[in-house]
Amino acid sequence: MSAWTSSAPEKLDAWQRLGTLAEDVLAASDSCSARGFDACSQRLGPLLVDYSKQRLNAETQRTLVALAHQSGLPAAIASLFAGEPVNATENRAALHMHLRTPAQTQAEATDVRGERQRFLAFAESVRNGTRRGTTGRPIATVVHIGIGGSHLGPELVVDALAPTATGPAVRFLANIDGHAASAALAGLDPATTLVIVASKSFTTLETMHNATTAKSWFLERTCNPAALAKHFVAVTANSAAAQQFGVPPASCFHLWDWVGGRFSLWSAVGLPVAIALGRAAFKELLAGAHALDEHFRTAPLDKNLPVLLALLQIWNANFLGASSHAVLAYDHRLKLLPDYLQQLEMESNGKSVRVDGEQATTPTCPVIWGGEESNGQHAFHQLLHQGTQAFSADLVACAKPAHDLRSHHGWLLANCLAQAEAMRQGRPADEPHRRVAGGHPCTTIVLDELTPYALGALLALYEHKVFCAGAIWQINPFDQWGVELGKELAGRFYAQLQGKSESSSQEDPAADPLADEIRCRSDTF
Repeated sequence: MSAWTSSAPEKLDAWQRLGTLAEDVLAASDSCSARGFDACSQRLGPLLVDYSKQRLNAETQRTLVALAHQSGLPAAIASLFAGEPVNATENRAALHMHLRTPAQTQAEATDVRGERQRFLAFAESVRNGTRRGTTGRPIATVVHIGIGGSHLGPELVVDALAPTATGPAVRFLANIDGHAASAALAGLDPATTLVIVASKSFTTLETMHNATTAKSWFLERTCNPAALAKHFVAVTANSAAAQQFGVPPASCFHLWDWVGGRFSLWSAVGLPVAIALGRAAFKELLAGAHALDEHFRTAPLDKNLPVLLALLQIWNANFLGASSHAVLAYDHRLKLLPDYLQQLEMESNGKSVRVDGEQATTPTCPVIWGGEESNGQHAFHQLLHQGTQAFSADLVACAKPAHDLRSHHGWLLANCLAQAEAMRQGRPADEPHRRVAGGHPCTTIVLDELTPYALGALLALYEHKVFCAGAIWQINPFDQWGVELGKELAGRFYAQLQGKSESSSQEDPAADPLADEIRCRSDTF
């Protein structure tokens, strides 16, 4: 990664020019783009991206593109696709794009093709009933156990494309909360249940605790340890640990060290997608993502959609003060998209240290949040329109629904368009309490219809946006060291809650008494 990094971004000429341009924008009463839809929209396959409601003029856009060039973004993109160690702190490549490269291009490794064929064949055997449980009955329900990247992507895709699902029912378990585990296993027959344990390291606390609970649930009801091999599979880079858990080698699917968790949907982590939707749909998902990869790899920066989305985020967050970004899903099937993007963006770019080891001196990733629309319009949109916080927003919709309730869809799309316009223009009024300031930047992304291909393209669009923003901020989007501290502290507090450790009040005088108080009031320990 150091081969293409530059100095701190605020030292670049383009960054300094953007600061001057931002002063003019913030001083203007109506500073959203007046360039129109034709100048500020772009179509790529089934995706239409409209950024005409951004606070952006032609000079600002040219300067943002200049910033991308001065930041070394073209070299960064080349390094990413060349397999160079762009994950600098772990000295690893980030080659998740290889997971969705068509086999006929010969651009992917033989082991990637082979593993894809293997887990897709397994998925088909579950779907068509040739893979059966230990009693000979077909699999009726799949329980996918993972967390973070090994959970959010598969759950989003299965939920979004559920109207076209033809395979066994899929349940997802991530939270270590026992209520979640109880709900995931409730009412299931172990003889017709398949459990997928997805963990790159096969040591993740939440995943392994839930997997052990599922294993105990299975053994208590079957009294047959040998049956585990028919009902548990693993997706991991640590096959030895999976086999020790009880998963035979034939039921272990491989992850590589160059696949980060939040970029792993396209691997065997997507096994529940393949089981629910089928081989053809999974390949369409990959094809949509690959088409976006090719666009990202080859398009000039000023026409490159991931680059443009990243530049807009930097313009809004670093220059216009938008410290939060709302993802507003105008399609019930995409209700989990904000959750997915929270992890993708904030775990990737929520960093305060540059790749050169120096402290970042500019804001990096904004807070990503959002919800399902039009529910949000009757919940948090009041703050969006009349609150005091600066924000930016993405509105995501589908032109064609998967139902025939035309008036419902018409009103949904009308609300999507209306909210974007309200954020842009606001409303002047003589009465102060009716006044809406407007001037809030937003981008609208419209899918022709929600197909596996379109969804794959949409998710890859955001993946590459994250990479571009990280490159310009000069941070590494492929590590997540910030999650380690909480894990380390949790072990100490778990021991204290069980009464197995001495009070360590010198380390944390405020928290330890609380742990003791909780232990006294709980009958769990």
